This record gives sequence, structure tokens and C-alpha cells, in this order.
Amino acid sequence: MRFLLFNIIPTLFELFLVAVILFKQFSLAYCLTVIVAILIYIAFSVVITEWRTKFVREANEQDNRSNTRAVDSLLNYETVKYFNNEAYEAKEYDQHLSDWEKSRLKNRLSLAALNSGQALIIAASVTIMMIMAAQGVAAGKMTLGDFVMINAYMIQLFIPLNFLGFVYREIRQSLINVERMFELLRVKPKILEAASAKHFSLGQERNVAIEFRNVSFAYHSDRPILRDVSFSVAPGQKVAIVGSSGAGKSTIAKLLFRFYDPDAGGIYLNGENIRDISLQDLRRQFGVVPQDTVLFNDTIFYNIAYGNPAASEEQIHRAAEAAHLKEFIEHLPKKYATAVGERGLKVSGGEKQRIAIARVLLKNPPVLLFDEATSALDTEAERVISSALDELAVKHTVLVIAHRLSTVMNADRILVLHKGEIVEQGTHAELLAVDGYYRSLWQHQRDRSSQTS
Repeated sequence: MRFLLFNIIPTLFELFLVAVILFKQFSLAYCLTVIVAILIYIAFSVVITEWRTKFVREANEQDNRSNTRAVDSLLNYETVKYFNNEAYEAKEYDQHLSDWEKSRLKNRLSLAALNSGQALIIAASVTIMMIMAAQGVAAGKMTLGDFVMINAYMIQLFIPLNFLGFVYREIRQSLINVERMFELLRVKPKILEAASAKHFSLGQERNVAIEFRNVSFAYHSDRPILRDVSFSVAPGQKVAIVGSSGAGKSTIAKLLFRFYDPDAGGIYLNGENIRDISLQDLRRQFGVVPQDTVLFNDTIFYNIAYGNPAASEEQIHRAAEAAHLKEFIEHLPKKYATAVGERGLKVSGGEKQRIAIARVLLKNPPVLLFDEATSALDTEAERVISSALDELAVKHTVLVIAHRLSTVMNADRILVLHKGEIVEQGTHAELLAVDGYYRSLWQHQRDRSSQTS
């Protein structure tokens, strides 16, 4: 805005001043010629600039598409190689680049048309003024000095006018280039922290009780995920949530972190609705190990320390040992300085999950949430991690989401989720004693395990 004020306003004043001088020293015809030339120049610049904005926008869209395609192909290079589609990806990327080149060419040609039109208007205006001045000199009404002065005035007139057209064009193009950013800024987040959000503090015991009260939720209104779900988790208790895929198990974890808000009902921590707690304090209470762990393209040490950047080296080593990582790290040539690669591609799935577990242990939150945290571990590692989790449950509230029922046999309570509803709950022994959904899941997994063994 300051740039506009300090450049456009003086330019317009200068144009007005030149027109007044021409009117007073010569005749109304010269003044009208200048005014008409200015109006034509401004109208042409505005109309053509607005016309070519579609080409600028198209070029930006094609550039975004080509970049997105390239990044997507590189991140999923394993999938590309699995299906021998290197040539296909190269062809697709080449097509995107070709579309971008065409859009860019339209953009440059429209810019050339704008510049050429502006130059033509300036040249035509100067030529007309010079012809009028030459006729005045030939008729004896003007001197050669007047002729030179008019030429100087025209130069002084169109230099700032040309600059004004350049400024307008650049501003319009800049606004189009940041159009996507403006669109993002206009998007309002669905999860907002209330202005009256409270600080959530814990005592020295760091006990956290979780309660779901008649919670219903759907990502889309025509496909409900959770239906009137109610349960509670006492401090220090280990509660498991099991069920088939799509039953809503992972959705419960997302609701706890307030990635989404329930459509009905409420979620409470120590009796306080999580909507009334500040987001920072709320998420500080949880440590999660997701099913699909993604690591930073850095060292093992960095990825573990990410759970608590202020932790000491000794604390990081203890977290790695508790996550059954010490033996693996000691056999590496660079030990903790070993790079894990892009998204952790240089370590196995089990090692990635153990790094994620160590990261959460280092954070040491009151509530631990494991979303299939041991799914990629071998039997021995799974046994050790499960044993470590049992020890942690004494000092932490633990919520385990699992498909394999063998990993949650020793949970204090098991919630069986089916089609978004809790159909059964109890201990492993209690649920097996009932001829229900849990027992059928257990029998099915045992039969499948015996067939593969």
C-alpha cells in the first residue's frame, strides 16, 4: 500500500500537471490529445491485464500440478518400481510439463501483446502531437523551441505513464501468484480453541481419567462411524479397544486429540470437557504410537529425541532400551548417529515402530495411546514390548487399539467395537466365557494362526 501511495499518486499528479501546462501554453487541442491518450492507455492496460490473468492463473495451476506429480512419484518410488511403471511416470510428468509450457507460452505471448499495445499507444500519441506541433511551426504559430518543448513534455508524460502501467500489471500478477495463499488464509479451522479455554494441570500423581459420554461421530453425515459410545478409563488402567477394520477404533484416538469434535456427546479428562481445555495442554497429556509410523530424514538419536528435545543423552538411551532398541542400535556402525532415510525407509517396519515407542516413552505423558503399536514386531520383540507396556501401565493410563487379540489378553478391560458401537466389554477371560462377538473374533484368529503355522 505504501508503494502505491508513493509511486502512483505522484505519477498521476505529474500527468495532470503536464496536461495543464499544454493547455495554458498552447491550445485545448493539445490538452485533449494528451487526456485522450492517457485514457486510452489506462483502459487498454486494465482490460488486457484482466484478460491475461486467466493465462497467469492457468500457468500457476499447471506448475503446481507438475510439482505435485513429481513429489508424489518420488515419495512413492517403491510402488512405482513394484509395478514397473517408471516409463509411465516419466510420460505423465512429461505431459504435465508440456501443459505447463503451453500455459507459460500463452502467458508470455499475452504479456508481449500488452507491452506492444502500450508501446503502440505511446508511439501513436507522440506522433500525433509531433504532427500537430510541426503543422503549428509550418503555419508560423509556433517556434522550433515550442516544437522541442512539446516533444520534451511528451517524453516526461509517457515515462511515468509507462511506469504506472508496469506497476499495475505487476501488482495484478503478484495477487494471482499468491491467490492460493489467500484461499488458505480464508479457510477457517474446524477445531478452534475456545477463548475461555482453561489450563489443564495435574497433581504430582499425574493421574488422568478418560471418559466418553454418549459420543457419536461421522466424517460424512451419510456414514456414521461412532454411535452413542460411552466408556471410561481409570487412572493407571490399561484398556484395549478391539474390533474389525472400520469399526471406529482409530477414530476414538483422533477424537481424544481433538483432530475432530464429536457430533454428539462429550469427552472428558478428569471430569473436564476437552472442548474447555487449551489444545496445547490437552495434547500434552497424550503420547501416541500410530500404526503407520513416519520418521524424519535424520538420525535415530534425533528421531527419539523428538519426543522431548530437552532430554539428556542418558534419558534418550534409557527410552531406547525400554523400547527394545538398544541391541539393534549397538550393532549399527554409526549407532545412534545412523540416518533412517526419507520417512524412515532405511529401517524396517518393526524398527520404525520401536523408535516411535521410544519417542513416546521419552515424552513420558500421563496417557499412552498405542494404535497397533506392535503390529510390525516379531513375536519375541512383541513379548518384550508388551511386558514393558504392562510395567508402564502402573504409572500411566494406557489405551491400546489392536487387531490382534493376543496382544491385549492382559488388559484390565477390553472394549469390543462393532459397527461403531460397543457391543461387549470385560476382561479377556470374561469375554471368552460369553458366546459373543469377541469369542468369535478370538476363534477366527486362532484358526488362522494355526493354518499359517
